[in-house]
Amino acid sequence: MSRLIATVFYIGLLRPAPGTWGSAAAVALAYLLWQLGGLWLILAATVALFFIGLWAAREQIAASGDNDPSFVVIDEVVGQWIALWPVFIGGTMAANRIEGDILRLWPGFVAGFILFRLFDIWKPGPIGKADRRGDALGLMLDDVIAGVFAGLIVILLAALSHGLMILL
Repeated sequence: MSRLIATVFYIGLLRPAPGTWGSAAAVALAYLLWQLGGLWLILAATVALFFIGLWAAREQIAASGDNDPSFVVIDEVVGQWIALWPVFIGGTMAANRIEGDILRLWPGFVAGFILFRLFDIWKPGPIGKADRRGDALGLMLDDVIAGVFAGLIVILLAALSHGLMILL
């Protein structure tokens, strides 16, 4: 069961770039959660999946002997969802203007995906520090922090974009 969870139904076994596959799956899963229950379901699922992922990562680290197995992508799902929180919060706040179609905010999805992958790959500052812990918590936390960094830049880009739209 831990392998199924850690690999997000074996998506982590896809090559090349299992982390990117995991992040792409996370975007699709987030959209599904939005359709099923909106913002609150996404927020609750992110928190729950962090703890479930922590357990699954511990199990897979112990089984593989590798502190950061590339097939473990549950951390990418959690981090990617955090990176997309601003999009879903914006979608909730602007529900009338987007007529309930969150996909109208597609630039936010694209920015969140790309920024999260960049931070997850480059691992600047606290992201790298968390990654160097060499345990399941570090494996999960580096993606959480990457998601926070990406999410903050998504907010900044949205503010710039919408500010420019108002001026035009």
